[in-house]
Amino acid sequence: MRISCMQESLARGLATVSRAVATHSSLPILSNVLLASDKGRLKLSATNLELGINCWIGAQVEQDGQITVPARILADLVNSLPPERVDLQLVVRTNTLNLKCGRLEANIKGLDAQEFPLIIIPDDEKPLLLKAGMLAQMIDQVAFAAAQDDNRPVLTGVLADLSADTLTFAAADGYRLSVRKEPVEGVAWQSSVVIPAKALQELRRLSADADAPVSMLISRNRNQVFFHLDEIDLVSQLVEGSFPDYNAIVPTSYNTKTTLLTADLLSAIRMAYPFARDASNMVRLQIVPGGAEAVGKVVITASSPDHGDIVSELEATIEGTPVEIAFNARYLIDILSVVNTPQVTLTTRDPSSPGVFRPDNGPALEHVVMPMHIGR
Repeated sequence: MRISCMQESLARGLATVSRAVATHSSLPILSNVLLASDKGRLKLSATNLELGINCWIGAQVEQDGQITVPARILADLVNSLPPERVDLQLVVRTNTLNLKCGRLEANIKGLDAQEFPLIIIPDDEKPLLLKAGMLAQMIDQVAFAAAQDDNRPVLTGVLADLSADTLTFAAADGYRLSVRKEPVEGVAWQSSVVIPAKALQELRRLSADADAPVSMLISRNRNQVFFHLDEIDLVSQLVEGSFPDYNAIVPTSYNTKTTLLTADLLSAIRMAYPFARDASNMVRLQIVPGGAEAVGKVVITASSPDHGDIVSELEATIEGTPVEIAFNARYLIDILSVVNTPQVTLTTRDPSSPGVFRPDNGPALEHVVMPMHIGR
């Protein structure tokens, strides 16, 4: 193998695949990155057996070949190189990668590429094409609600429910639920699977600047989901188990509907958060409807036994009965940070029933939050 490429391209490619490198594994090969010639380009691959990423960069290929080398050593070295041409050559007899750049020369001992798990995207099925911006927004608005611990593995993932004309993402951790729906076209197959939230967040990172559509393919017989971006493949294992029926969790009725300016509510919750931290993150919302001509208001309070308290008042359009309800401030900040409409609505039934936040005149997005008990 003899391949030349620019330092900037190699550094960018290594950064792309680095998140899939195994950090603690009994298989040394999984701590390596695969470098291989592929149709006149340099292919980089990494996998931890749950997540795999392929990336292709422009290169001059003089001789085909492949080798795996420790990902961290190679990335640290390449990031330290000047922005010049990098020459890579495989010494087959010793499985060593010789790297030259300017006046620097390094030899990195590697492992035979034949031992590296292949990351292959099926080409015998029709993928679903999704707009990169829309997919990124869906991930942003849902994935944060997935559980962080492994007590219930299925809740660490995001349900991807694909019907004939709608793609639904749903995530829950037992205290909150986020559901986002988006119309789609060209659905050749229908499916309902659970994708690891971390895999979708990695996809979000990789597609941040993408303009071309992202292709998505679910392979049930391999228990994997595949995404293809321009010059990048991402493959993830699916999460086994049955995701809760999210339709049964979303309340179907309410007694009070409150509409506020999203930015104002987010600002008020953020200011209350430092005081709420000492009280299990609890922030209270006292919702007071206006009279026939008066404007309604929402009084937001949080208190700390050691640091004091805070009270803020916001104008709101309120339909229904007055109510005082408490939520986890951290959850509200997460929700309001991804509501991309000027106004947000909150529907409530009573202090002990879940509240539902929705963008006002926005996409089909629902955030259901369990209330906190208000001690008297």
